[in-house]
Amino acid sequence: QVQLVESGGGLVQPGGSLRLSCAASGFAFRRYAMSWYRHRPGKERELVATVSSPGGSPDYADSVKGRFTISRDDVKNTVYLQMNSLKPEDAAVYYCNAKSFQEDYWGQGTQVTVSS
Repeated sequence: QVQLVESGGGLVQPGGSLRLSCAASGFAFRRYAMSWYRHRPGKERELVATVSSPGGSPDYADSVKGRFTISRDDVKNTVYLQMNSLKPEDAAVYYCNAKSFQEDYWGQGTQVTVSS
């Protein structure tokens, strides 16, 4: 059974940091590109960051470049999103995604709230 379980969301003040984690199971993690998406109220779901199979270079949305870092641990089958210098506009539900040529898996999402 494929599972992507996100954790690490919560309430943080502007300028603060959070680290999201996504623990994967039930598929060959190393063969999948791993990404974080977010869905902000009133907006379309957007790609935040992605890292391809091991050794690939990460890629980021312009809005988070220099503040967010995606990384993957292929031993723990986990992908992380380190979020620094958070802004109110970063508030969203963040989703983990695993994609191959044939499959596309999603987690249930974790809420990030940025507010003073």
